Amino acid sequence: MFKKILIASASISCGYFLAQQYQVVNISTELLKNANTVIRNDSKIYTISAFDNLNIKYNKSTTILNKSGEKNANVIIHYDKFDKISGVKVKIFDEFGKQIRTYSKSDFQDASSTGSSGLYTDDRVLYLEISNANFPYTIEETYELTTSSTAFIPEFMPYRTTNVSTEKAELKLINKSGVKLRKKVNPVSYAKLEESGTENEFTLSYGNVPALKQEKYAPSIYTLIPRTEFSLEQFSLAGKKGNLTTWKDFGVWYNTLLEPVSTITPEIQKEVDDLKLNGTVSQKVKTLYQYMQNKTRYVNVAIGIGGWQPLPADDVRRKGYGDCKGLTNYMRVLLKAAGIPAYYAIINSDFTPKRFDADFPKMAGNHIVLMVPTEKGNVWLENTSQNIAFNHIGINNTNRNVLLVKEDGIELMDTPIYSTEDSYEKLKLVAEIFEDNSLVGDAKFNFTGGLYDHMLFMASAANDNQKNALKSIYSNLKFEDLNIQKVDNNRDIAALNLDFDFKANNYSKKMGDDIFFSVVPFIESGFYLDSSEERFSPVEIPFAYHDHYEIEYSIPQNYTIATIPAVSKLTSAFGEYQLIVSEKQGKVVVERQMKLNKMLLQPDQIKAYQEFRKKINTTDNTKILLNKI
Repeated sequence: MFKKILIASASISCGYFLAQQYQVVNISTELLKNANTVIRNDSKIYTISAFDNLNIKYNKSTTILNKSGEKNANVIIHYDKFDKISGVKVKIFDEFGKQIRTYSKSDFQDASSTGSSGLYTDDRVLYLEISNANFPYTIEETYELTTSSTAFIPEFMPYRTTNVSTEKAELKLINKSGVKLRKKVNPVSYAKLEESGTENEFTLSYGNVPALKQEKYAPSIYTLIPRTEFSLEQFSLAGKKGNLTTWKDFGVWYNTLLEPVSTITPEIQKEVDDLKLNGTVSQKVKTLYQYMQNKTRYVNVAIGIGGWQPLPADDVRRKGYGDCKGLTNYMRVLLKAAGIPAYYAIINSDFTPKRFDADFPKMAGNHIVLMVPTEKGNVWLENTSQNIAFNHIGINNTNRNVLLVKEDGIELMDTPIYSTEDSYEKLKLVAEIFEDNSLVGDAKFNFTGGLYDHMLFMASAANDNQKNALKSIYSNLKFEDLNIQKVDNNRDIAALNLDFDFKANNYSKKMGDDIFFSVVPFIESGFYLDSSEERFSPVEIPFAYHDHYEIEYSIPQNYTIATIPAVSKLTSAFGEYQLIVSEKQGKVVVERQMKLNKMLLQPDQIKAYQEFRKKINTTDNTKILLNKI
């Protein structure tokens, strides 16, 4: 009887402890600020037993505060055929810490991790969709993963997305493999990393890390969150042993993946010979590149040595599709068949540049491009797009470095940077103001550089989608008619020409019998921040650009131009702006130029930048007054 009472007491005590542990009322005010989700505890134990044996034990508790936090409610476990998942348990607790539901592995869906976008993939996902009618609630998930692939040891972070705070995150790492493990800490000021232990057995932890608010124009959250990276000098990837002692060693190993899939078959040699290439090296490269673009399309293929080995080049030739690896390698082999050396380049493709560390060799990167040395310098090829121009790899790939895979190892090389003059928006507009306040115009735009990337979607969009896009971009104009005359994607020089005519209602306004209108009709929704908001994240201006507008307005008969505004000029650390309005032969002629610098603005610089942009917007809305004769 006494034993039974003790057992009952222990059970009651344990239940009380869990209730206390997950009560939402215990979350501090600091952690609730800007948070839709609070990670109550994120505990991981990494045990590396050999270069090809990694065991990870996960235990995580997450409180979903509201509907906006529900996107973090689903439990997702990624794996492939080299992984073993065990001990999967999920428990749901209400806001008072009372357990209300449980799930096991059998309740999870098992699917391809790439969904319908992946034609071939070894990557899988166990997925449990959790829905609870009453907020807040807490999800506790535990499972264990054992894998023979040690190339990618997960980074340690307090969280990975905005509007999430963390009470406690802890990683214990035990390295029993005898292989050297490198560790790289990337700290930030708002979250202090606690470290203890030895080189091969240590603990890292964070406590009470407040949420980062989702903010407009912020750089990738990856650059804002503290993180610790890991890299084993000897690793296994999908059963194949690799070497990451140095970048040179990694490159030599990576070539063992490329060589078996880079054979110049008779069919590949014939398709190159049939093109009868001539001219300079760069001309031959362009001919081959545009040939490859015209016969292939992108399809996600996540197979082959952990998704890191391309499909054989001849398979891509036969099928007419591939992913970034397969298409890039196919292009490389085409060039090889033409006697032109080219280099497979691993890159971190993202809106915010992310660089490889020369002193920290690590298996990383999410995209592949190609670099080809020519008599005109290095040519860079983005091989996944049928529309992008020759020697133009796009804004997500510029201003960073790549791992260039050469025969004797890796070379870190920088990709191009768009200068102000590289990214150009030129407009020639001939327009007419009518007495009914409408504006009729014929617009000719030219986009290059980063602005070419921004508008490239127009080259392949259906006509209705093109019109809808323009109506969205220039939402200040109330289009009645919009007729797109031409969308010309010049794939030789990375320039997109867009011509359209239009009629917009209510552009001008009446003041008695007189008319007034703004000098610049094409004003994008543009940059806007509420100056009253407290700001944490920097503002990222991802590339420099130059706008040059030339506008000519005809005015109604029996009207005359009352006044011509003075020349306006603005110069600051952020860029330059100039507006010149003149009268020529009874017409209003406007020339507008704006140059904006590439910047990462810290919060204390943002107010000054806002003022600069507001002055530009105000000047763009300068009014012309027409008097009735």
